[in-house]
Amino acid sequence: MTEDFDQQPKSSWRNRLFGGLQKTSGKLSENLTGLVTKAKLDDAILDQIEEALIISDLGPATAAQIRETLSKTRFEKNPTDDAVRHIIADEIESILAPVAVPLEIDAFPRPQVILVIGVNGSGKTTTIAKLAHNYIEEDYGVMLAAGDTFRAAAIGQLQNWAERIGVPIIAGKEGGDAASIVYDGVKKCTQDGTDILIVDTAGRLQNKSELMDELAKIRKVLGRLNPAAPHNVILVLDATTGQNALSQIEIFGKVANVTGLVMTKLDGTARGGILVAAAKQFGLPIHAIGIGETMHDLKPFNARELAEAIAGISDIEND
Repeated sequence: MTEDFDQQPKSSWRNRLFGGLQKTSGKLSENLTGLVTKAKLDDAILDQIEEALIISDLGPATAAQIRETLSKTRFEKNPTDDAVRHIIADEIESILAPVAVPLEIDAFPRPQVILVIGVNGSGKTTTIAKLAHNYIEEDYGVMLAAGDTFRAAAIGQLQNWAERIGVPIIAGKEGGDAASIVYDGVKKCTQDGTDILIVDTAGRLQNKSELMDELAKIRKVLGRLNPAAPHNVILVLDATTGQNALSQIEIFGKVANVTGLVMTKLDGTARGGILVAAAKQFGLPIHAIGIGETMHDLKPFNARELAEAIAGISDIEND
């Protein structure tokens, strides 16, 4: 738990996003330096630009798409670095816009059950706290369920967050039955008229069959109370893991039927481009991104903002 969780950030979200992704845009700039000249963008230069985009974690498919667009673009004058950046931003936005989907609360009957999954260290617990805070700000009733019974520390951390943001929590003992805790949470939410139940789940991938069995049991128990539950299965990803995030999406997708993503730790990472690669490869909704440690640092995902931040387009142009 960090001391500044409750503090209001001093600068705007957009400024902090651009600041947090300076390493990403800087890495791309470094890889593109010298490639855009007064000469025509011939195949050799386009190949080098494509390679630079891949090195910047945007992924082969995205790099190929941008290369194709650049090859077909008729520049009024010789291509400039700025013109190329705007094309890169436009192409990134075209990939991200379809998956920029807010996590809406529309389940009926209530509660809407949101399972949150992710490997240990991904920022899963703090993301749950930030989600809960955001929904409280929107006047929804929220309850948490400590379904990661594999670790006593996980239970304690979620209890601390629940107390800090002022929401009720259902928890048990280490090694307890996660499905029973979720069942009790849904019953309590139904009785109290609570809108949302956010469930922390075990993040271990070492034994995928065990995790799959546990999630299957949770689904079965939920089905007895509400056949539509869980309504969302959100995978929390750590941007600093780079390409490993793609393998996590693939594995958790098979094990847990992931319905959407939240990307954390985009502040200060040189691997922000991985979010573009994930969107291109999997097409899963990206509900929100996190760029810091305060409760205000998780926001709905804006495709254009991220595209401009990655491409290194000056924030001044948008003031």
